[in-house]
Amino acid sequence: MPKIGISRKFGLAIGTMVALAAVAVVAFIVAGSAGASPRRTAATATLNGAGSSLVAPLVATWSPVYDAATGVHVNYSSVGSGAGIAAITARTVDFGASDAPLSPDQFTACKGCVQIPWALSATVPTYNIPGVGDTRLHLSGPVLADIFLGLIKKWNDPAIKKLNPKLSLPDMSITVAHRSDGSGDTFAFTDYLSKVSGTWRTKVGNNTAVDWPVGVGGKGNAGVAAIIKSTPGCIGYISVAYVLQNHLSKARMLNAAGKYTLPGVAQIENAAQTVKKVPANNQMSIVDPPRSKKYAVAWPLSTFTYIIVPTTSAKASVLRKFIFWALTAGQSYGRKLVFAPIPKVVLVAAEKTLGKIHS
Repeated sequence: MPKIGISRKFGLAIGTMVALAAVAVVAFIVAGSAGASPRRTAATATLNGAGSSLVAPLVATWSPVYDAATGVHVNYSSVGSGAGIAAITARTVDFGASDAPLSPDQFTACKGCVQIPWALSATVPTYNIPGVGDTRLHLSGPVLADIFLGLIKKWNDPAIKKLNPKLSLPDMSITVAHRSDGSGDTFAFTDYLSKVSGTWRTKVGNNTAVDWPVGVGGKGNAGVAAIIKSTPGCIGYISVAYVLQNHLSKARMLNAAGKYTLPGVAQIENAAQTVKKVPANNQMSIVDPPRSKKYAVAWPLSTFTYIIVPTTSAKASVLRKFIFWALTAGQSYGRKLVFAPIPKVVLVAAEKTLGKIHS
């Protein structure tokens, strides 16, 4: 079978690279299935995956397009990153998906799995404050941490008013909403809070599930979004695609460069520019980019999300082709959902890891 690769000869801007790869992958798929129907058997024509709710809107967009082009249908269950890791570890699915990289213990339990960064998006502090519209609220990392620690209890607290001198903030109690399930969004959110708040780092820490000091739990991004939408005075964190779907209000976050920024594609791309070299296990954290003019507009809660695949699989060929498509042609479908293109340095690392999957 021909080697699947992302040509290093391109050396172009990422948009051009994706466009050329889109043509290349169609040719590869057609050549690889010449003389046979792309819907040969259910075993080769279906891929089953589960995990991250952050990436679910993007996979839902990919699936019908990829099915139409190749005859391979991708079924995906948005059950949360923790459940996705458990599912691929138990081999009840063909691939898992997680916004949190696997821990050493999870790698061991998965028995021969690799994680490949295949999408790039953001987690967003989202609020429902009567009289305060979308993007009007300004927050800093330390103030956000104190809200989720339960130290700031009212919306008109002096610490919040100092960041929002022109807003009329109500004398209203704050309700915190958080994930009740194992979540990559929780990992990214607590990773960020651990970097900007020493109190958070020592008292709560960073993981896919933590002991929340205060708040109400919801399952999945959809569950947290529902709580925020129905609860005046509420603040929570959800993936940016769900913010758009539910017409919720986004906070402007103060980044390390001293700029209040919003979670757009350009801002997520700017945060991802902090990646200069990808480690062997592909684990990357891009929250809270350093204070620098280079990262002036960076969204401080940006995150990669990973597909988790066994290195040995009966569906290795089908998996490789689908992942390659997602990394190249599939990236163009993410912009409307606020998924930024994968940077070239990460694409090269993903290609290298992709070569480890075999039957």
